[in-house]
Amino acid sequence: MNIIKFTAHDSHEKLFVQTLRKNVNAYFKNNQLSTKANTAMVFKTIVLLSLYLVPYALILSIPMSTFMALLLTVVMGIGVAGVGMGVMHDACHGSYSKRQWVNKWLSGTLYLLGSNILNWKIQHNVLHHTYTNISGLDEDIDSKGPIRLSENKPLKWFHKFQFIYAFIFYGLMTLTMLFNDFSRLFNYNKNGLVKGQNKKLSSEYTKMVFRKIIYLTVILGLPLWLTNFTWLQVLVGFFMMHWVASIILSFVFQMAHVVEGAEQPVPGHNIDSDWLVHQLHTTSDFARNNKLIGWYVGGLNFQIEHHLFANICHIHYPKLAPLVEQTAKEFGMPYNLKPSFGAALNSHIKRLKDLGVTPMVNSI
Repeated sequence: MNIIKFTAHDSHEKLFVQTLRKNVNAYFKNNQLSTKANTAMVFKTIVLLSLYLVPYALILSIPMSTFMALLLTVVMGIGVAGVGMGVMHDACHGSYSKRQWVNKWLSGTLYLLGSNILNWKIQHNVLHHTYTNISGLDEDIDSKGPIRLSENKPLKWFHKFQFIYAFIFYGLMTLTMLFNDFSRLFNYNKNGLVKGQNKKLSSEYTKMVFRKIIYLTVILGLPLWLTNFTWLQVLVGFFMMHWVASIILSFVFQMAHVVEGAEQPVPGHNIDSDWLVHQLHTTSDFARNNKLIGWYVGGLNFQIEHHLFANICHIHYPKLAPLVEQTAKEFGMPYNLKPSFGAALNSHIKRLKDLGVTPMVNSI
């Protein structure tokens, strides 16, 4: 795997980085706050987990119509997406708690989607956070089937329609993760990334098979055993839950990095800026003043703050954001902010249109 180095452009960038870290550290020190979860975060965890588990328990225990069960699978999709963004995400970054066993157990909520923690940590923590928006390293902007998300990927004739059909394929994200985990883990091992996590491929494959069997047995087997729903009805509910979760997760992730103003550096070249400055150039916040969205998406609308300080629990981002923005502006650094969810979604659609007609800029 190619390794890209980040080097501060000048002393001005170095001073910015020092000042930003100093200001953030001072916020926690002056307010005598922990950088990890607080009581509000624990309450949120319980609510989000309940949005997933309670509807599932109702489906298994109470006779109901197919329509009512389908509605509950929609709620499950909303719940599991919320758990992924607002609980698992922090835990996998080690930012939920100072106690690593707490982070480890809450990271396991990823299994509610049938996915794999090791794959997630490599793809997200290692590749996406280190090499944000760099094609060939950040898998978040790799082509998703017929969807072109990077200007450094080949342009095809059908990409000009992607701003229309992309949202259909976004709904397949978690199902793709469920079944593609094996090939992804193999490729990560081939590139030395599994060894880099101090893991062995054989044992990880064994654990993955075991966990996926348990997941499919619970999520598909129990409804078939305990309810009167048919195979087809259970599969439709299973697909609906994943489709809803995938649409939500895709929207949130794409509106942070594939929007207007989020740069995509030339792949294969070292970056002539500090790593923190690189994050400002490639990341965007949205809907910062919408408390409901901020609560539900686990602070991922504060994506700039998350990329700069992934070790800090997202519950603190609303307070940190004005401080980060002010410091960035004082040093003449970019701060990409979309004022609302609608503005961010519209910017993503415009970016999809642009990527659908703009020829490849650079090859990897």
